[in-house]
Amino acid sequence: MEKQVGRVTHYFGKVGVAAIELEDELKVGDTIHVKGHTSDWTQKVESMQIEHRPVERAGPGDVVGIKVLEHAREHDVVYKVIEE
Repeated sequence: MEKQVGRVTHYFGKVGVAAIELEDELKVGDTIHVKGHTSDWTQKVESMQIEHRPVERAGPGDVVGIKVLEHAREHDVVYKVIEE
């Protein structure tokens, strides 16, 4: 099961980081699924930053930077994978 938690607002290609504006809570250790026009992949959140400072969790309205394994694109939707 998946729940939408945010949307990619920017992708920093040189460092492989996606800026994600959150609509719901996300924390380190969660698994995310990034889906868009040409994106469709899943990964575990290993670390998150807000304004270059590491954080363990973030909530609605926060813009977090997450190191991603694959290319993310602006407007890609980010889902949190919920383990049943």
